[in-house]
Amino acid sequence: MAVPKKRTSRSKRKIRNRAWKTGPAEVASKAFSLAQSVLTGRSKSFYYMTEKRDSQKN
Repeated sequence: MAVPKKRTSRSKRKIRNRAWKTGPAEVASKAFSLAQSVLTGRSKSFYYMTEKRDSQKN
């Protein structure tokens, strides 16, 4: 026979929701910070080419 489950408390729900929502927020914050450092030219851990190379000829 089916028995209804006990209800989860509001505090437990809030804790789980906050943990679920903060993960993507932290990742977005880090991505935004990296984008800012790349655009301002102050990035020391991210290497990229700024100009195309003309040395590649047939």
